[in-house]
Amino acid sequence: MKPFASRYLLLVAFSLLLGACQSTPPAATEAPDARATAIAQLEQSLASSELATAEDQLAALQAESPNDQSLEQYQRQLAEAYLLRSQIVLQKGDVNAAATALSRARVLMPKAPALTGGVNNAIVHARKAELDKAEAALKAAEAKPQAKVIDPTAESTTVALNLTDMSKLRRQLDAIAADVVNYQCDVSIQVPRTQDYPWLATLLTKRVKKLDSGFDLKLEKQILRNIPAQMVLSPRKP
Repeated sequence: MKPFASRYLLLVAFSLLLGACQSTPPAATEAPDARATAIAQLEQSLASSELATAEDQLAALQAESPNDQSLEQYQRQLAEAYLLRSQIVLQKGDVNAAATALSRARVLMPKAPALTGGVNNAIVHARKAELDKAEAALKAAEAKPQAKVIDPTAESTTVALNLTDMSKLRRQLDAIAADVVNYQCDVSIQVPRTQDYPWLATLLTKRVKKLDSGFDLKLEKQILRNIPAQMVLSPRKP
């Protein structure tokens, strides 16, 4: 009986050990699989130029493994991608977007400032050009005489004409002619009667030519029966 009992106990122990081995979760293999998936997603984001997403994914991996030097290659790839984006958008004239991308590249490669130097200089020159252009436009606006009847910032200004008082009409036309010349305006003469157009056009043309004989005055005739006589002044776009 004793040999049989010993064999039975040995069989039970072996069965329990085998069951324990089979039920143990493969924890050791799950962690590498999750990391490999995370790295694959990071590589996909870099390949698709989804740089903000790639930056978040890289930060998560670095937080999990702060001493993992293998992640440095992805950090450099991301920095180079931001640098390339900065160059591309700068060529398209978007200085602000270029500066933003450059700042991300600098954060990611603080030990290699020389790599960002060329783009940084280009952005500085582009910003200076923008400032010079804005300053020139401001000086040009300040050099112009004050508008008499138009709003220089509006697409167009409508001026109702006083046809019942010739002295007032003449003063109106003097002011309109001054704005037409100073602000390079095209003019639409809108009148309810066809016969009103020729003499209003002649009065305005004489005044414009007196101020600037070489001015290219562009007039448009519109007969609108249901409105009083008026002129619409539209500053030409640069």
